[in-house]
Amino acid sequence: MNNKNVKSASALKAILIIALNIAIIFSVMTIIENRKSMSRKSAEVLSKEGSQGNEVREIQTRLKQWGYYSGSVDGIFGAKTKEAVKLFQKKNGLTADGIVGKNTLAALGINSSAIPDYSRDSEIELLARVISAESRGEPYIGQVAVGAVILNRVEHPSFPDTLSGVVYQPGAFTAITDGQINEAVADSARRAAQEALNGSDPSGGALYYYNPDKTSNAWIRTRPVIVRIGKHLFCG
Repeated sequence: MNNKNVKSASALKAILIIALNIAIIFSVMTIIENRKSMSRKSAEVLSKEGSQGNEVREIQTRLKQWGYYSGSVDGIFGAKTKEAVKLFQKKNGLTADGIVGKNTLAALGINSSAIPDYSRDSEIELLARVISAESRGEPYIGQVAVGAVILNRVEHPSFPDTLSGVVYQPGAFTAITDGQINEAVADSARRAAQEALNGSDPSGGALYYYNPDKTSNAWIRTRPVIVRIGKHLFCG
C-alpha cells in the first residue's frame, strides 16, 4: 500500500472514530433527556380515580371534615372521592376535574412531601411484626385492620408521628411488653402490612382495638365500637 492510500485509510478511520463518538454522545444525551422527562412525569403524578395510599387517605380526611365526603377513609380514590373532590373544586374556584393536583392540594392544606412514606423495607417489617404478634390467629382482614389502626395513630395528633414511635409507645401494645414481637412473622402478616400501607383500612378509621374476652381495661370498653372483626373490637 503506498503512502497516499495509507493516508486515505487513516483519514477514513479517524472520520469513523469521530462519527462513532458523536453517535455515542448523542445516545447518552438522549438517555439523560429521557430520564429527565421521566423524572418530571414522576414528579407530576397526581391523586386521581384509581390512586391508593396515604395521600388519598389525607385527602379523604380533609374532605370528610369539611362535609364534602361521606364515604370511608380507606385510602382508595374511588367514584365517591372523585365526586367529593369535584364539589370541593367548584366551591373553591378550581377546575372541577376530580383530579387532585398541586393547586387542589394547596387548597386542601395538604403538603404532599410531609405525608409519611412507609415504603421502606424496615418499616414494612416492623409493621408486619406487630400485626403478626397482635393478631395471630385472626382472619386476614383482621390483620389488615390491626395494621391500619397503627397507621391511623401515626397520622393522628394524639400519637407519635412515626411508625416506630407508635409501635414502641410505652404500654401501647402487649406484643412489645411480652416480647411476642420477636417471634417468627407469619407470611399473612407481611401481606397485611403491605395492604395497610397501600391504604386499606377495614377498621373504618379506628385508633384502638381489643379482645373483649381478654381485656381487663375498663377505659377501652368505653370507646365507641366501629366494627368487630374476628375476636377484636375496633373503636375510635
